Formats: sequence, C-alpha cells, structure tokens
Amino acid sequence: MAFSLNKVMLIGNLGQDSEHRFTANDISVTNFSVATTRSYKGKDGSWVNETTWHNVVAYNLSDFYKEKLKKGKKVYVEGRISKRDYTDKENIKRYITEIVAENIIPLDGSESNGKTSDEVKSTNDVIDNQNKEAVDDLPF
Repeated sequence: MAFSLNKVMLIGNLGQDSEHRFTANDISVTNFSVATTRSYKGKDGSWVNETTWHNVVAYNLSDFYKEKLKKGKKVYVEGRISKRDYTDKENIKRYITEIVAENIIPLDGSESNGKTSDEVKSTNDVIDNQNKEAVDDLPF
C-alpha cells in the first residue's frame, strides 16, 4: 500500500460572504473563498505582497459557522485539495481545484463553540502545559 498525504492548512480572510445550497440528495454545501498573502522582498529591497485566492467547499456545515463566514473575516481552514470537472451550460468541460474543508475556525474574536478566541487560547495554553508536564514524566 502506498502512503500519501493531502493536507492543507490556511489562515486568511474571506473574499465574500459564504454561499449555501443543498444538493438533490439534501446535502448542505457551503462555498467561500479565502485570500492568503505572502510577503517577500523584491529586487529593489522593498516588500511585495502576493495574494493567492483559494476556493473552499464545506459539506454539512452547521448554521453557527455559516453565520460567521462573512466577507473580510479571518478564518482558519484545514482540509484537502480536490480537483473535479463538470460540463457548463454551453456544454464546455470545466475544471476546478478547491479545498474541501474538514475543520473551520473563525479567528476574528467571534465565539467558537461558545467561547471567545481569548478563552480558546487560554484553554489551549492549559492543554499545552499539561502536555509538557506529561512529557517531563516520561522515563526517557
């Protein structure tokens, strides 16, 4: 069996409000785009920003997240790259590459699972400290 990995992690801003629809099989589909920006020094020594847009699709996303996915909001998206094709109305075959989201976390200080981002960070700090203590207890 061959081993492979298809994993994407993005932190960026939404370029538009998310769009929600249902398939013929009553599956909820949410689409949105995320912009990530990479900064680097140009030939003249000045900083250059390069923005990349990523199409994201999420299946069966809860209504809580649908309301948080608004234009300009910062978001963390974890998922996998997917390529698919379809035939448009003019009978032309089209290809699309998108991120299939498996985990979405709003990062703009909005509530996540009933906690603010500061509370989530505080909880993560506690977990990190517990993990460090557990590693210190290891005999090797």
